[in-house]
Amino acid sequence: MRASRAQMSLHAVEGSFKAVERKTRRREFLEVMDKVVPWERLVALVRPYYSEGAGEKGGRPAVGLERMLRIYFVQQWLNLSDPGVEEEMYESESIRWFVGVDLGSERPPDETTVCRFRHLLEQHGLGERMLREVNAYLAEQGLRVSRGTIVDATVVKAPSSTKNRARSRDPEMGSTKKGEQWYFGMKVHVGVDSKTKLVHSVVATAANVADCTVLPALLHGQETRVYGGRAYCGQREAMRRRAPRARDWTERRCRRSGKVDELERAKNRTKARVRARVEHVFLVMKRIFGFAKVRYKGLAKNANQVFVQFALVNLYMARKFLLAAVPQVKCA
Repeated sequence: MRASRAQMSLHAVEGSFKAVERKTRRREFLEVMDKVVPWERLVALVRPYYSEGAGEKGGRPAVGLERMLRIYFVQQWLNLSDPGVEEEMYESESIRWFVGVDLGSERPPDETTVCRFRHLLEQHGLGERMLREVNAYLAEQGLRVSRGTIVDATVVKAPSSTKNRARSRDPEMGSTKKGEQWYFGMKVHVGVDSKTKLVHSVVATAANVADCTVLPALLHGQETRVYGGRAYCGQREAMRRRAPRARDWTERRCRRSGKVDELERAKNRTKARVRARVEHVFLVMKRIFGFAKVRYKGLAKNANQVFVQFALVNLYMARKFLLAAVPQVKCA
């Protein structure tokens, strides 16, 4: 049996693969995202900071900007490290197709090249600008921000171990208690449109920063309604300084001295039906893209990744709308 398998011709092997070939979910996902990402706009955003010269003498030639951007986005979607995405380009035909690498004629960019590109984006704060550019693109397509904003925050955990060279935890992270559980890491605060569920504002802080302190930064200023949990209760004045026409639709305490105010409880349930939409955004970020734990040390690097994550989350959330003109592509 071993000898017969070793003697199979290349043609026979190719034929056997074609007989069982089908698109994987990863390939379908990448095909969809390839169509919805505004590549030309994002390449134009990064181009002033990126050199596509001949490369260093004796080293590899410089890699095209769009290819590097595609590799960087694959990292975000699949939660891959710099060496991890290099390995995946060798292992996965779907990723090679998306990135545009042909192993028969070239080698994929190595992890050092990927790392340098990531540092370039961090150095110039291009993550936040990518989010603004994507939102501007979506607005041009008809997905405009409405007059309602949902504010919320989620904790992205950081390593709490001190078994490292410095023998200490990241000093820019913090601890917070949720229920009976303590969490160490960073806190991601978002302002989400109540109609489209698109993220329009993002703030990254240490986990021990109170949610209400960043509320004004999460509003775009044209709101007529602001939804939020009880952590934002009592911030009406700060809210109206940023959005003068905004009405406070944050949840109120309904239990006082052991008694339940049923009217206030019913109002909270009504507000919660709208406020729950923000959880869809966190689900995409943490469960689908896998960004549930920080990869880098310090707030600045992780904040840049957060901005890019939400730019891609918005495109993922709007994918069916953007693909309405091309129904032959199946949404993953």
